[in-house]
Amino acid sequence: MKITKNTVVTVLYKLSDAQNNLLEEGQEPMVYLHGGYEDTLPSIEEALEGKEVGYTTMVQVEPEEAFGDYDPQLVKIEKRDKFPPQLEVGMHFEGITGNEEEDAVVFIVTDIADDTVVLDGNHPLAGMALRFSLQVAEVRAATPEEIERQYAGSYDDDDDDDDDDVLDSDQYRSIIIH
Repeated sequence: MKITKNTVVTVLYKLSDAQNNLLEEGQEPMVYLHGGYEDTLPSIEEALEGKEVGYTTMVQVEPEEAFGDYDPQLVKIEKRDKFPPQLEVGMHFEGITGNEEEDAVVFIVTDIADDTVVLDGNHPLAGMALRFSLQVAEVRAATPEEIERQYAGSYDDDDDDDDDDVLDSDQYRSIIIH
């Protein structure tokens, strides 16, 4: 079966930077609904369109086509007393920047000092050109349910069940970022 709109594609992948330094070797394959549903990067869909099981390729994606350019304005320094006592580098917080037109941003704690916390709202791969080594492992027709919800697989089987639940866990809190 060829990869076309409304097929579910299973891809084995390795992710490297532009200098071929391995960033991630997918322990689990990437599974997505093909056809412009924003379930993967457009350049990956374009490279796999019309291909079949066994096809391999390397796709280089520039920052603006992946996770965007690094934005120094998304690095914030906040007062320590805004955060819970059990604060650690690497924790995530959903920040509300005060601009109603902007979406909330997930910030990562990158440094903690006595009375300040450094937060970075950039995606960890922002500003990087990325190389995806891809191998098509499976292609199947999407179910009517997958097409309707524009997502491959079952939400019940998804580790992230519901994004709202993730943000309500002990590891995530909403704070106002200035």
